[in-house]
Amino acid sequence: MKIVLATSNKGKVKEIREFLKEYEIYALSEIMSPFEIVENGEDFKQNALIKARAVFKKLCELNLQDEFIALSDDSGISVDVLGGAPGIYSARYSGEGATDASNRAKLIEGLKNKNVKSSKAHYTACIAVASKYGEFSAHGFMNGMAIDKERGENGFGYDALFIPNGFNHTLGELKDDVKLEISHRSKGLLLIKFVLKSLKKKFK
Repeated sequence: MKIVLATSNKGKVKEIREFLKEYEIYALSEIMSPFEIVENGEDFKQNALIKARAVFKKLCELNLQDEFIALSDDSGISVDVLGGAPGIYSARYSGEGATDASNRAKLIEGLKNKNVKSSKAHYTACIAVASKYGEFSAHGFMNGMAIDKERGENGFGYDALFIPNGFNHTLGELKDDVKLEISHRSKGLLLIKFVLKSLKKKFK
């Protein structure tokens, strides 16, 4: 059983490969031409399943469904003082053509407009799997504080603006192995491992 990820995001691919070392994992672009997936779900689970389902459909078209399963991650940060924004819109928070830098800039602007330097916040990740044996999903969470100044250059997305509970450093300042241990994505992947183990037996 091989796993193709419903992303070509290098940061996500790196994290997932490091956490699921016992599996043969491919970025989307390594198996098929990347294509647009309309993420019109109302929550992280719906969007994660939309992505996994779309990639598995492509696998079937390529007649690879007996060799691969599709795994997706839909994740984002929710900031309390911003009413839970950006939430499921984290990747496109700053509009069309959004980048990690422009998204962080908008979050900082949002905090400043509220006249606060920090706010309680949390990350959510939903990991979804689509395979010939069905669809599955699991959630992971990480609580902490969003701040109004970037600190650190590790990671990606909003990592430089998020201090996890129990730490004085942002995810952008923490070492990769520490982040891998505490992250929302890792917690979701830990739960989905039970699904992967069961599926792997079926593929033999």
